[in-house]
Amino acid sequence: MRSRLSALFDALLPVIATLAALAVGAVMLLFLKVNPVEAYAALWDGAFGSTNAFAETLVKATPLLLVALGICISFRGDVINIGGEGQMIIGGLLATWVGLTFTNAPGWLVITSAMIAGFLGGAIWGGIPGYLKAYFNVNEILSTVMMNAIAVQIMNFMLRGPMIDPVQAQKASKIPQTARLIESFRLARLMPPTRLHFGLIIAVALAVLVYILLWRTTLGYRIRAVGLNPSASKYAGIKVQRYIVMALLLSGAFAGLAGAVQVYGVNYRMITDGSASGFTSNSGFNGIVAALFGQLHPLWSILASVLFGALLVGANQMQRVVQAPSALITALNGLVVVFVVSSEFLRRRRQRQRLAQANKENPPPADAPDRPMEAKS
Repeated sequence: MRSRLSALFDALLPVIATLAALAVGAVMLLFLKVNPVEAYAALWDGAFGSTNAFAETLVKATPLLLVALGICISFRGDVINIGGEGQMIIGGLLATWVGLTFTNAPGWLVITSAMIAGFLGGAIWGGIPGYLKAYFNVNEILSTVMMNAIAVQIMNFMLRGPMIDPVQAQKASKIPQTARLIESFRLARLMPPTRLHFGLIIAVALAVLVYILLWRTTLGYRIRAVGLNPSASKYAGIKVQRYIVMALLLSGAFAGLAGAVQVYGVNYRMITDGSASGFTSNSGFNGIVAALFGQLHPLWSILASVLFGALLVGANQMQRVVQAPSALITALNGLVVVFVVSSEFLRRRRQRQRLAQANKENPPPADAPDRPMEAKS
């Protein structure tokens, strides 16, 4: 019973962490002389209070879920992908190029090609740090962050030069954006007149496929095995370096697809304010938190992404209703991120403690042979 209660507590840790973050946020609201109950009621109403509000929550959750799926793969392979922002940008750029180049092609063909282009673009941008990690032992956190910076500069160059909207090119202001995609190239709306689009269906379907990949295929087994113990995996005949590259490559691919979906489902063009968030709205970073909240499980990440989409959409409504400063909204989102990430470290620590206690209480027989981990064929 104690073991079951402990496991239940671990499962609820992200929820507890979110509530703790909101409690700290309530204290901050009190210091600003704002009623926390009224503020959080406005947050709920902004996220779920109407059909349009709920649709906006799902729109915001879609790129979070796609990034989170990639994070589930990379973290299971014990490589940390902080490059979702850059991978979304590269995927969005390539997908936009497809739509602006093949204007006479059928809509279904262009949309399909654009999604593939975004997927491949993100895969390349994630695979580069993966290769550096596997074969040169370059820290993937540093390399993926640096790849973000490179992607931002590529976006700024392309949107101010080769891919700039011809209309903007004639103006003195020259807003860095591409031309709009024609209407037949846009993802179908699921609930007109809301902005909810077919990208949500794509993301949910891929969540199921990623679950199958990780727990029902040899590729997924080997990625998880490398993440759990690379030395034992190598001894068992698994090519560790190959699967490190594969984990980051797939992680980047899903982030790149998120960028393509954002262009074809929401913005209908690439636009930036000079920073990554001008296009991604920080989905590359928030997707990491959604994955951790979902305990790195693709199916649980669906609910986690909806929750964080609700926080992002509802926070805007809270700001309008109670006149909370925008800095407080940023701080509230940051608190949720810090508490949820911290809860994941606590959960892993508790798992190690339980495993050590179990080994102490039930040690293996002294004459038990040492058996190396066997690779699944």
